[in-house]
Amino acid sequence: MAAKATRQQIVDAADELFYARGFAATSFADIAAAVSISRGNFYYHFKTKDEILDAVIEKRLADRERLLAGWDETAPDPARRIECFVRIVIANQTKIMAHGCPVGTLVTELTKLGHASTDNANRIMTLFRDWLTRQFEDLGCGTAARENALHVLSWSQGVATVAQAFGDEAFVRREVERILQWLESVRQQATGNP
Repeated sequence: MAAKATRQQIVDAADELFYARGFAATSFADIAAAVSISRGNFYYHFKTKDEILDAVIEKRLADRERLLAGWDETAPDPARRIECFVRIVIANQTKIMAHGCPVGTLVTELTKLGHASTDNANRIMTLFRDWLTRQFEDLGCGTAARENALHVLSWSQGVATVAQAFGDEAFVRREVERILQWLESVRQQATGNP
């Protein structure tokens, strides 16, 4: 059990460091220092930084799957589930203003590096796109569901980027209100209920 706990500590520390510093700027030594273990013990769990990256991607994917499943269970309808997705920008505002979106920044960095794990990391963005598409389908948007999903996903990435650039909390709140107004108009159009 101790080995499993140590491995999880390494993955958790790497996740935070990759988010705060970036994958390329984070070394084995940085991760080992964050969990206070020797490099020998570290290598018992992971032989390469790419192995750690893949474990971090799997962690992030599982975390996001749980988050979306929770909204599926607790939000009463598809519009409220999409609203949960939109409001996550406010819930994570401090981290987003400091480091951007953890999903978007990782995919962007790995793409720039031409890294072999780019497609693996993009599974998280695909998860979001597909989940949002299902919500818009359930809302009654028909053939517009996927485009609406991509609109919300690109909106969230844009807001995260601008929030990181300018650190403007009021901007984030204004943008959330604007996208929620758009969502309400989509809901009314799809359901025919004002």
